Amino acid sequence: MTVLHISSAFDSGNIEVLSTDEQSAILAIRKDEGSDFFQWFHFRVAGAKGREMTLRITGLNGSAYPMGWPNYRACVSEDRIYWGRTDTHWDDKTDGGTLTIRYTPTSDIAWFAYFAPYSLERHHDLISRSATQPDVDYRCLGMSLDGRPIDAIEMGTGPLQIWLYARQHPGESMAEWWMEGALDLLCDPASSVGRELRRLCRLHLVPNCNPDGSVRGHLRTNAIGTNLNREWGEPSAERSPEVLAIRDAMDATGVDFAMDVHGDEAIPGNFLAGFEGIPSLKAEQSEGYALYRTILDRRTPDFQTRLGYPAASPGKGNLAMSTNQLAERFGCVSMTLEMPFKDHDATPDPRQGWSPERCAQLGRDCMGALLEWIHTRST
Repeated sequence: MTVLHISSAFDSGNIEVLSTDEQSAILAIRKDEGSDFFQWFHFRVAGAKGREMTLRITGLNGSAYPMGWPNYRACVSEDRIYWGRTDTHWDDKTDGGTLTIRYTPTSDIAWFAYFAPYSLERHHDLISRSATQPDVDYRCLGMSLDGRPIDAIEMGTGPLQIWLYARQHPGESMAEWWMEGALDLLCDPASSVGRELRRLCRLHLVPNCNPDGSVRGHLRTNAIGTNLNREWGEPSAERSPEVLAIRDAMDATGVDFAMDVHGDEAIPGNFLAGFEGIPSLKAEQSEGYALYRTILDRRTPDFQTRLGYPAASPGKGNLAMSTNQLAERFGCVSMTLEMPFKDHDATPDPRQGWSPERCAQLGRDCMGALLEWIHTRST
């Protein structure tokens, strides 16, 4: 038998190999450049066809969200198309917190990730596919620190300004899978929901706010370790040009409805977080947020309202976060959608957990809920 060959030298790859033999390896996760955040992993293992591998990722008590490891199961794929889940055990007492992954591959290469990756190449495919559809516009809002474009897809002729944006935190790859579902619906001329939303709205979608962090295999930050979702109060060209470009574009159009799409490490469910703590909170804003939440909960079993974040106290909302900043800045209805790294426990899937396919479906469901929300508000 040969020693396992482990590599993460590719788009969004992240792992450090501490030791390896024929059937096992001891590993660690590399920190985001310029910060102490770490939790995202993505690597491939070759040379274990038909043999059970035991992969131990150590030092995880110091990770960004150690409460995310209990009951978590690692994502695995042999064709990089279908991502399933595999036997995973968490032990906070061994080697500074150890996640043990066991898997028996049927081929000579298997890929492991914290969640199914959304590659830069797939992002470019999504942008080009969307931009070539009739009456769909492409805009480059600006450039990242590493010189990558901040891509936006825009469409629609209506007066309502709708902004949907994802992957401020690059390791939350489920957010771009959600974007793929939303864009496929909105760009489809056969979709009645998409046609009506384009008639009523001008839609602006930013599928990846943080392409540098995505490529570098970061969990939460851009190329120099900036957490973009703490920059919305005072973004700068030096630290957060990505946020500066997006916020400037929003200032030019105004915002009536906004959704910031994320992933949550610990909570096993899809949920929304609002803007209850902003200083200038208006009753119609709160009512609009509550209405959308109620509509989405009714439309899909892949959403729930029991689990979530506690609401901020009045006047204590953090205006450096986008949802709060936009609600305060524009008087709009804004929200953060959180999806799980684990599973949506209300409707679990033992094979895949929360998956790319379900992310995309939730993106479509959210567009249906948005249309109903607009019609309900107008009446």
